[in-house]
Amino acid sequence: MAAGAAPERGPVDEAVRVRPATALRPYVAWYAGYRQRGLPPALHRGLPSPYLTFILTLDEPLTMAGHPDPAQPPGRYATLLGGLHTAPALISHDGRQSGIQLAVHPLAARALFGLPAGELSGLDVPAEAVLGATVAHLREAVQEASDWPERFAALDGALLRLARPSGRVPPEVVQAWSALRRSGGALPVAVLARETGWSGRHLLDRFRRETGLSPKAAARVIRFDRARRLLAAPAAAPRLAELAARCGYADQAHLAREFRALAGCAPSAWLAEEGPDAAKFRNVQAGADGPGPEWEA
Repeated sequence: MAAGAAPERGPVDEAVRVRPATALRPYVAWYAGYRQRGLPPALHRGLPSPYLTFILTLDEPLTMAGHPDPAQPPGRYATLLGGLHTAPALISHDGRQSGIQLAVHPLAARALFGLPAGELSGLDVPAEAVLGATVAHLREAVQEASDWPERFAALDGALLRLARPSGRVPPEVVQAWSALRRSGGALPVAVLARETGWSGRHLLDRFRRETGLSPKAAARVIRFDRARRLLAAPAAAPRLAELAARCGYADQAHLAREFRALAGCAPSAWLAEEGPDAAKFRNVQAGADGPGPEWEA
Protein backbone atom coordinates (compact mmCIF):
# COMPACT_ATOMS: atom_id res chain seq x y z
CA MET A 1 0.00 0.00 0.00
CA ALA A 2 1.32 3.47 -0.85
CA ALA A 3 2.58 5.61 2.03
CA GLY A 4 -0.22 7.58 3.63
CA ALA A 5 -3.00 5.38 2.23
CA ALA A 6 -5.74 4.24 4.58
CA PRO A 7 -6.55 0.53 5.06
CA GLU A 8 -9.06 -0.69 2.51
CA ARG A 9 -12.21 -2.73 2.94
CA GLY A 10 -13.80 -4.27 -0.11
CA PRO A 11 -12.98 -3.62 -3.77
CA VAL A 12 -11.30 -0.37 -4.79
CA ASP A 13 -11.67 1.12 -8.27
CA GLU A 14 -10.30 4.66 -8.55
CA ALA A 15 -9.52 6.67 -11.68
CA VAL A 16 -8.60 10.36 -11.71
CA ARG A 17 -7.49 12.39 -14.72
CA VAL A 18 -6.21 15.97 -14.46
CA ARG A 19 -4.16 18.42 -16.47
CA PRO A 20 -0.71 19.29 -15.10
CA ALA A 21 0.38 22.72 -13.87
CA THR A 22 0.12 25.41 -16.54
CA ALA A 23 3.89 25.62 -16.98
CA LEU A 24 4.03 21.88 -17.75
CA ARG A 25 1.30 21.82 -20.40
CA PRO A 26 3.78 22.36 -23.25
CA TYR A 27 5.22 18.98 -22.21
CA VAL A 28 2.46 16.82 -20.70
CA ALA A 29 -1.17 16.55 -21.86
CA TRP A 30 -2.57 14.91 -18.71
CA TYR A 31 -1.97 12.80 -15.63
CA ALA A 32 -4.14 9.71 -15.07
CA GLY A 33 -4.09 8.20 -11.58
CA TYR A 34 -5.45 4.72 -10.95
CA ARG A 35 -5.88 2.33 -8.01
CA GLN A 36 -7.65 -1.00 -8.18
CA ARG A 37 -7.97 -3.70 -5.53
CA GLY A 38 -10.09 -6.82 -5.30
CA LEU A 39 -11.11 -6.86 -8.96
CA PRO A 40 -10.97 -9.78 -11.41
CA PRO A 41 -7.62 -10.31 -13.17
CA ALA A 42 -7.54 -8.67 -16.59
CA LEU A 43 -5.49 -8.18 -19.75
CA HIS A 44 -5.39 -4.72 -21.34
CA ARG A 45 -4.35 -3.57 -24.81
CA GLY A 46 -2.13 -0.49 -24.73
CA LEU A 47 -3.12 1.03 -28.06
CA PRO A 48 -1.02 3.25 -30.34
CA SER A 49 -1.56 6.93 -29.56
CA PRO A 50 0.06 10.31 -30.33
CA TYR A 51 1.60 10.46 -26.83
CA LEU A 52 4.59 8.89 -25.15
CA THR A 53 3.63 6.79 -22.11
CA PHE A 54 5.36 7.48 -18.79
CA ILE A 55 4.15 5.39 -15.83
CA LEU A 56 5.11 5.60 -12.16
CA THR A 57 3.65 2.72 -10.15
CA LEU A 58 2.66 3.26 -6.53
CA ASP A 59 2.71 -0.28 -5.17
CA GLU A 60 2.97 -3.44 -7.29
CA PRO A 61 4.96 -3.26 -10.54
CA LEU A 62 3.39 -2.98 -13.98
CA THR A 63 3.30 -6.36 -15.73
CA MET A 64 3.98 -6.17 -19.46
CA ALA A 65 2.76 -9.42 -21.01
CA GLY A 66 3.71 -8.23 -24.50
CA HIS A 67 5.40 -5.21 -26.03
CA PRO A 68 4.73 -3.46 -29.35
CA ASP A 69 8.03 -4.95 -30.50
CA PRO A 70 7.46 -8.73 -30.20
CA ALA A 71 11.22 -9.24 -29.88
CA GLN A 72 11.15 -7.47 -26.51
CA PRO A 73 10.49 -10.03 -23.75
CA PRO A 74 7.72 -9.65 -21.17
CA GLY A 75 8.70 -7.99 -17.92
CA ARG A 76 7.69 -6.16 -14.74
CA TYR A 77 8.34 -2.45 -14.30
CA ALA A 78 8.29 -0.11 -11.30
CA THR A 79 8.46 2.71 -13.84
CA LEU A 80 8.02 2.65 -17.59
CA LEU A 81 8.72 4.98 -20.48
CA GLY A 82 7.22 3.98 -23.83
CA GLY A 83 7.75 5.48 -27.27
CA LEU A 84 5.23 5.91 -30.07
CA HIS A 85 4.27 2.59 -31.67
CA THR A 86 2.02 1.06 -34.32
CA ALA A 87 1.13 -2.21 -32.57
CA PRO A 88 -0.58 -2.84 -29.23
CA ALA A 89 1.14 -3.56 -25.95
CA LEU A 90 -0.40 -6.12 -23.57
CA ILE A 91 -0.60 -5.29 -19.86
CA SER A 92 -1.96 -7.67 -17.24
CA HIS A 93 -2.87 -7.47 -13.56
CA ASP A 94 -4.04 -9.96 -10.95
CA GLY A 95 -6.77 -7.74 -9.54
CA ARG A 96 -4.43 -5.15 -8.03
CA GLN A 97 -2.66 -2.20 -9.66
CA SER A 98 -1.90 1.43 -8.83
CA GLY A 99 0.08 4.25 -10.33
CA ILE A 100 0.09 7.42 -12.41
CA GLN A 101 0.33 7.57 -16.18
CA LEU A 102 1.61 10.70 -17.89
CA ALA A 103 0.70 11.40 -21.51
CA VAL A 104 3.82 13.15 -22.82
CA HIS A 105 3.92 15.10 -26.08
CA PRO A 106 6.56 13.40 -28.28
CA LEU A 107 8.16 16.69 -29.30
CA ALA A 108 8.72 17.44 -25.60
CA ALA A 109 10.94 14.37 -25.15
CA ARG A 110 14.11 16.44 -25.49
CA ALA A 111 12.96 18.90 -22.83
CA LEU A 112 11.83 16.25 -20.31
CA PHE A 113 14.07 13.29 -21.05
CA GLY A 114 17.09 14.80 -22.81
CA LEU A 115 16.66 12.77 -26.00
CA PRO A 116 14.44 12.78 -29.10
CA ALA A 117 11.39 10.52 -29.02
CA GLY A 118 12.82 8.66 -32.01
CA GLU A 119 15.24 6.90 -29.65
CA LEU A 120 12.27 5.33 -27.87
CA SER A 121 10.38 4.31 -31.01
CA GLY A 122 8.40 1.11 -30.45
CA LEU A 123 10.14 0.46 -27.12
CA ASP A 124 9.15 0.18 -23.47
CA VAL A 125 12.03 0.82 -21.07
CA PRO A 126 12.43 1.38 -17.32
CA ALA A 127 12.27 5.15 -16.92
CA GLU A 128 15.44 5.09 -14.82
CA ALA A 129 17.34 3.89 -17.90
CA VAL A 130 16.70 7.35 -19.36
CA LEU A 131 16.38 9.62 -16.31
CA GLY A 132 18.63 7.83 -13.82
CA ALA A 133 18.20 8.48 -10.09
CA THR A 134 15.72 11.30 -10.80
CA VAL A 135 13.01 8.67 -11.29
CA ALA A 136 13.47 7.21 -7.81
CA HIS A 137 13.00 10.66 -6.26
CA LEU A 138 9.97 11.30 -8.48
CA ARG A 139 8.33 8.00 -7.54
CA GLU A 140 9.13 8.50 -3.85
CA ALA A 141 7.46 11.93 -3.93
CA VAL A 142 4.17 10.55 -5.25
CA GLN A 143 4.29 7.48 -2.98
CA GLU A 144 4.60 9.64 0.12
CA ALA A 145 1.55 11.76 -0.78
CA SER A 146 -1.71 10.89 0.98
CA ASP A 147 -4.25 11.45 -1.82
CA TRP A 148 -4.55 12.19 -5.55
CA PRO A 149 -4.33 16.00 -5.32
CA GLU A 150 -1.15 15.69 -3.25
CA ARG A 151 0.30 13.14 -5.65
CA PHE A 152 -0.36 15.35 -8.66
CA ALA A 153 1.04 18.40 -6.86
CA ALA A 154 4.20 16.45 -6.02
CA LEU A 155 4.46 15.37 -9.64
CA ASP A 156 4.05 18.97 -10.81
CA GLY A 157 6.86 20.12 -8.55
CA ALA A 158 9.25 17.36 -9.58
CA LEU A 159 8.61 17.78 -13.30
CA LEU A 160 8.94 21.58 -13.12
CA ARG A 161 12.44 21.05 -11.73
CA LEU A 162 13.19 18.48 -14.43
CA ALA A 163 11.81 20.29 -17.50
CA ARG A 164 14.17 22.45 -19.48
CA PRO A 165 13.27 24.42 -22.62
CA SER A 166 14.73 22.88 -25.75
CA GLY A 167 15.26 24.75 -28.99
CA ARG A 168 16.65 21.72 -30.79
CA VAL A 169 13.35 20.48 -32.25
CA PRO A 170 13.34 21.83 -35.82
CA PRO A 171 10.43 24.27 -36.31
CA GLU A 172 9.58 22.46 -39.54
CA VAL A 173 8.93 19.26 -37.56
CA VAL A 174 6.81 21.18 -35.07
CA GLN A 175 4.86 22.63 -38.01
CA ALA A 176 4.35 19.23 -39.63
CA TRP A 177 3.31 17.52 -36.39
CA SER A 178 0.87 20.30 -35.52
CA ALA A 179 -0.64 20.21 -39.01
CA LEU A 180 -1.16 16.44 -38.77
CA ARG A 181 -2.82 16.78 -35.37
CA ARG A 182 -5.12 19.58 -36.52
CA SER A 183 -6.16 17.59 -39.58
CA GLY A 184 -6.77 14.39 -37.64
CA GLY A 185 -4.09 12.65 -39.68
CA ALA A 186 -5.65 13.60 -43.01
CA LEU A 187 -2.82 15.60 -44.64
CA PRO A 188 -0.75 13.79 -47.31
CA VAL A 189 3.02 13.74 -46.78
CA ALA A 190 3.55 15.70 -50.01
CA VAL A 191 1.45 18.54 -48.60
CA LEU A 192 3.39 18.51 -45.33
CA ALA A 193 6.70 18.63 -47.20
CA ARG A 194 5.53 21.49 -49.38
CA GLU A 195 4.32 23.49 -46.39
CA THR A 196 7.61 23.04 -44.51
CA GLY A 197 9.74 23.76 -47.59
CA TRP A 198 11.64 20.49 -47.15
CA SER A 199 11.93 17.57 -49.53
CA GLY A 200 9.86 14.52 -48.68
CA ARG A 201 13.01 12.55 -47.82
CA HIS A 202 14.39 15.23 -45.50
CA LEU A 203 11.04 15.61 -43.75
CA LEU A 204 10.82 11.84 -43.30
CA ASP A 205 14.28 11.63 -41.71
CA ARG A 206 13.89 14.58 -39.34
CA PHE A 207 10.27 13.79 -38.42
CA ARG A 208 11.10 10.18 -37.59
CA ARG A 209 14.06 11.23 -35.46
CA GLU A 210 11.95 13.63 -33.38
CA THR A 211 8.77 11.54 -33.05
CA GLY A 212 9.74 7.91 -33.65
CA LEU A 213 7.33 7.53 -36.57
CA SER A 214 7.33 8.52 -40.22
CA PRO A 215 4.78 11.22 -41.16
CA LYS A 216 2.63 8.54 -42.82
CA ALA A 217 2.72 6.27 -39.76
CA ALA A 218 2.01 9.22 -37.46
CA ALA A 219 -1.02 10.11 -39.58
CA ARG A 220 -2.30 6.53 -39.21
CA VAL A 221 -1.89 6.63 -35.42
CA ILE A 222 -3.52 10.05 -35.07
CA ARG A 223 -6.49 8.97 -37.22
CA PHE A 224 -6.83 5.68 -35.33
CA ASP A 225 -6.61 7.40 -31.95
CA ARG A 226 -9.45 9.73 -32.88
CA ALA A 227 -11.56 6.83 -34.16
CA ARG A 228 -11.15 4.66 -31.09
CA ARG A 229 -11.95 7.59 -28.76
CA LEU A 230 -15.15 8.35 -30.67
CA LEU A 231 -16.00 4.66 -30.66
CA ALA A 232 -15.62 4.47 -26.87
CA ALA A 233 -17.35 7.79 -26.11
CA PRO A 234 -19.81 7.57 -23.19
CA ALA A 235 -22.51 9.10 -25.40
CA ALA A 236 -23.99 7.09 -28.23
CA ALA A 237 -21.07 6.13 -30.47
CA PRO A 238 -21.47 6.57 -34.23
CA ARG A 239 -21.99 3.53 -36.41
CA LEU A 240 -18.82 2.20 -37.99
CA ALA A 241 -19.65 3.50 -41.46
CA GLU A 242 -20.28 7.00 -40.06
CA LEU A 243 -17.16 6.76 -37.90
CA ALA A 244 -15.06 5.80 -40.92
CA ALA A 245 -16.29 8.83 -42.86
CA ARG A 246 -15.75 11.21 -39.94
CA CYS A 247 -12.19 10.02 -39.36
CA GLY A 248 -11.01 10.01 -42.97
CA TYR A 249 -11.13 6.29 -43.79
CA ALA A 250 -12.15 5.23 -47.30
CA ASP A 251 -14.98 3.08 -45.94
CA GLN A 252 -15.98 0.83 -43.04
CA ALA A 253 -13.79 -2.00 -44.31
CA HIS A 254 -10.78 0.31 -44.31
CA LEU A 255 -11.47 1.29 -40.69
CA ALA A 256 -11.83 -2.36 -39.68
CA ARG A 257 -8.53 -3.28 -41.35
CA GLU A 258 -6.69 -0.43 -39.64
CA PHE A 259 -8.21 -1.33 -36.28
CA ARG A 260 -7.04 -4.93 -36.61
CA ALA A 261 -3.57 -3.77 -37.65
CA LEU A 262 -3.12 -1.22 -34.86
CA ALA A 263 -5.19 -2.74 -32.04
CA GLY A 264 -4.77 -6.42 -32.86
CA CYS A 265 -8.53 -7.04 -32.92
CA ALA A 266 -11.76 -5.88 -34.55
CA PRO A 267 -13.51 -2.74 -33.25
CA SER A 268 -16.37 -4.81 -31.82
CA ALA A 269 -13.96 -7.11 -29.96
CA TRP A 270 -12.08 -4.14 -28.46
CA LEU A 271 -15.33 -2.53 -27.31
CA ALA A 272 -16.42 -5.78 -25.65
CA GLU A 273 -13.05 -6.10 -23.90
CA GLU A 274 -12.38 -2.50 -22.90
CA GLY A 275 -15.20 -0.21 -23.93
CA PRO A 276 -17.12 2.00 -21.48
CA ASP A 277 -19.15 -0.94 -20.20
CA ALA A 278 -16.09 -3.12 -19.56
CA ALA A 279 -14.03 -0.72 -17.35
CA LYS A 280 -11.27 -3.27 -16.80
CA PHE A 281 -8.31 -0.94 -16.72
CA ARG A 282 -7.62 2.53 -15.42
CA ASN A 283 -3.97 3.15 -16.28
CA VAL A 284 -2.66 3.25 -19.84
CA GLN A 285 -4.80 5.57 -21.99
CA ALA A 286 -7.17 6.09 -19.09
CA GLY A 287 -8.32 9.37 -20.57
CA ALA A 288 -10.48 7.90 -23.29
CA ASP A 289 -12.87 10.82 -23.14
CA GLY A 290 -10.88 12.99 -25.50
CA PRO A 291 -7.45 14.10 -26.64
CA GLY A 292 -5.25 16.40 -24.63
CA PRO A 293 -4.08 19.86 -25.69
CA GLU A 294 -1.68 20.14 -28.59
CA TRP A 295 2.07 20.37 -28.04
CA GLU A 296 3.35 23.92 -27.87
CA ALA A 297 6.75 24.96 -29.20
